Amino acid sequence: MKTPLPLLIALQFLTNLPIRLPGMPAPEEQGRSLLWYPLVGLVLGLVLVCGNWLLESSPNLLVAALLLTLWIGMTGALHLDGLADTADAWLGGFGDRERTLTIMKDPRSGPIAVVVLVLLLLLKFAALWVLLGADSGLALLLAPLLGRAALLALFLNTPYVRPGGLGQALAEHLPRDAGQKVLLATALGILLLAGWSGLLAVLIAAAVFYLVRRSLMNRLGGTTGDTAGALLELVECAVLVGLALNI
Repeated sequence: MKTPLPLLIALQFLTNLPIRLPGMPAPEEQGRSLLWYPLVGLVLGLVLVCGNWLLESSPNLLVAALLLTLWIGMTGALHLDGLADTADAWLGGFGDRERTLTIMKDPRSGPIAVVVLVLLLLLKFAALWVLLGADSGLALLLAPLLGRAALLALFLNTPYVRPGGLGQALAEHLPRDAGQKVLLATALGILLLAGWSGLLAVLIAAAVFYLVRRSLMNRLGGTTGDTAGALLELVECAVLVGLALNI
């Protein structure tokens, strides 16, 4: 059975898997690739679960570090880069929309970006350590799944403000009705799979999504590729930390 092209596009963009596309995808196919983002998150989560199973006899401290390294390696630190650019721009932009967008385009990272990345990775690592110690490996599925579902929700409900940017085709050609159905199916699947822990994870992700989107609308009037990456990282981190605190 042939793999749908939009799924291949999503896998190529969101992961470091050796995916080769048959050619330059049409804008409509790029837009439809967003519908597969939650599935890509599920695939990443399953790889992490398998990694945890293979390392189950190792100390939890080491396993947490190795899983976090695997997690970053599978995604090429793409979204961490977006978080770094957003952190620099949010502080250096001084509330000004155009200045914020200009700083985001600068490939260099300032001290604020470094501090934010270190803190986020520290929180992820600590949460993983706690969760693994409590045999709560299901969080390894929920965090990447919800992080990528948040991207679908963002492009469904938020204008894309950088003309010609990477996400413009995604935003313009995303099938709205299908996107809403995918989000609903994702939420229901998480609830069936994880019960109360799944409900908590969904509520945490929704709260982070609301707060980040409100900040984006107030500052920029919409989103960019960098801020979308920042949202994903913040959702993943919040879900891990929230589930760890609930043990």
